[in-house]
Amino acid sequence: MLEPERHSLSSQVPKHSMDFSQAAETITMLALTIAQIETSMKDGDKSVDILTSGFSDLAKNSKDIIREAGKLTPDSDNNTEIQKNIIHAAKDIEERLQQAVISFQFYDRLTQRLDHASQSLEKIGHLIANSDERCKKDAWRKAQEDIKSSYTMEAERIMFEHIIRGRTIAEALEIYQHQFSKSKQESYDTDDEVELF
Repeated sequence: MLEPERHSLSSQVPKHSMDFSQAAETITMLALTIAQIETSMKDGDKSVDILTSGFSDLAKNSKDIIREAGKLTPDSDNNTEIQKNIIHAAKDIEERLQQAVISFQFYDRLTQRLDHASQSLEKIGHLIANSDERCKKDAWRKAQEDIKSSYTMEAERIMFEHIIRGRTIAEALEIYQHQFSKSKQESYDTDDEVELF
């Protein structure tokens, strides 16, 4: 089956004014959900881009403060105290900014998950819209494998596997949350320099 163009789902729904079709209604709702996910990601990206740029500048400024404070000469007791205060304040700013950047990285993961959800919904919508493929087991297996292979995070793959094996959504979400919390803790425990994405 030829891969459909992104965001083309609704164009495949046949328009029959007097004909009700569960498949057509499902496709319409899938298209609506995809559009909502896409607009949420775009709106969020604009805000985060601005915040990320601002935090990058603040991080650079805090490093400049530390460097300049190190140049102070201890001619008097007052200069030494000022130097200690500046260094302490700047290090605190830098630490808080690193934590904020880590939070932005988790936001980046959120947008990745939303993008994967959007693509998955669209892939399933195209499959339902294709009357030749929608009842073929192999077509559904291929769609599932395509969806699974698009995941970049281990937690997503684990959740997918549990859902496919018949676990409830609640069980899969619990497993996902455990995996996500573990990943989050590992990020906070690292001594590595934080890198903006």
